[in-house]
Amino acid sequence: MKIRLRLLYLLAGWGSVGLVYFSSDLLQGQGVLLPEMALDRAIPYNDAAIWLYLSFFILIPYAYLAADAVRVRWLARAMATCAAICGLVFLLYPTTLAYPPAGNAGGWSAQALRWLQAADSTQNCLPSLHGALTLLCVWALCDRRRLLRSTLLALLGVAICYAIIALRRHLSIDLAAGLAVGLAGGMLAHLQLAGRRAAATPPETAS
Repeated sequence: MKIRLRLLYLLAGWGSVGLVYFSSDLLQGQGVLLPEMALDRAIPYNDAAIWLYLSFFILIPYAYLAADAVRVRWLARAMATCAAICGLVFLLYPTTLAYPPAGNAGGWSAQALRWLQAADSTQNCLPSLHGALTLLCVWALCDRRRLLRSTLLALLGVAICYAIIALRRHLSIDLAAGLAVGLAGGMLAHLQLAGRRAAATPPETAS
């Protein structure tokens, strides 16, 4: 698959997520405050987790550029499906959480967190699109022929999920919901593409 086509799939898949995420933020009402669960309290807040959190924005384009061609098509469709599911939830049940302030602390981590807080929505928490898209990208890149790469990417996915909670951009309840949406979106995309391939295959002629 040519780079240009991969970039078009990236624009279609990730672009649909951005469109839904920011448009729903403008259209929804006041978010319901989500409570911390036991897992959230067990993971201490750490603004240094910003770097693992931001690695997500490298993982997504890498997935579109490095995954097998058939998985690139699937990934774009799965992301669009997840965006539609999450957008509906954002509008029907908007949520927010008590974000720890970045404060005036020095250092690159605190500064990067302040930039993120200034650009990101304070709502759209449940389900976590960050978690859903991380799962889809790791799914697209995992390959038995490349065991080392697959293992490293799976570990990166787990680390990003940890950072999501450690940075308190999401809580465990919306991360779990996001992973469930990612799984559902991926499976629905598989079914849709399989249906299209079946419809395009000409029936066998009788001998």
